[in-house]
Amino acid sequence: MTANPEFPADFRAGLANLFLWRRDVRRFKPTPLPEGALERLLELASAAPSVGLSQPWRFVVVESEVCRAAVRACFERCNTEALANFCGERAALYGRLKLAGLNEAPCQLAVFADRTTSQGHGLGRLTMPATIDYSAVMAVHTMWLAARAEGIGMGWVSILDPAEMATILDVPPEWTLIGYFCIGYPSENHSVPELEREGWEIRRPSIVTRR
Repeated sequence: MTANPEFPADFRAGLANLFLWRRDVRRFKPTPLPEGALERLLELASAAPSVGLSQPWRFVVVESEVCRAAVRACFERCNTEALANFCGERAALYGRLKLAGLNEAPCQLAVFADRTTSQGHGLGRLTMPATIDYSAVMAVHTMWLAARAEGIGMGWVSILDPAEMATILDVPPEWTLIGYFCIGYPSENHSVPELEREGWEIRRPSIVTRR
């Protein structure tokens, strides 16, 4: 049996600060990541919890300019459609938001969940099959925090068509898109998230119900 590790107060305070400073980054420097940095972050992502130890996350590093151009085109189409769902002042505000860093980020990564994986032998997901997707999200969040600890930013691009993305990236049909991420060094840092600064939404207290 291994002794339980101790995490002193200064470590816990630093960890809390890391949580507060995690940001959905949209503006990146063109500076490339150091050699091996992305691979190291992916290894840390794979330490995330997963239902039944299924490790259903599938990482696709997007380096080809042909694929990146197709992703940008997909985003532009989806973003135009999304804008049409808003009107008036909200539409004007939406049009001002920077919702992707696809032109600047030196690294781009798609994360999929393999719902058909045999690893884990189905443990824990019979009544809640969506836990496979949740597990992949846990890997993303683990990587996000690890990246932020190194001063590296991540931005989640969700305004994409999953079926089109599967075609662009030529992945197996049983893989489900979880998210597309821009990764690199932020060109600016703010203590307040952009959506709050722009007036799109405000952070509210947690909703807790007791039974």
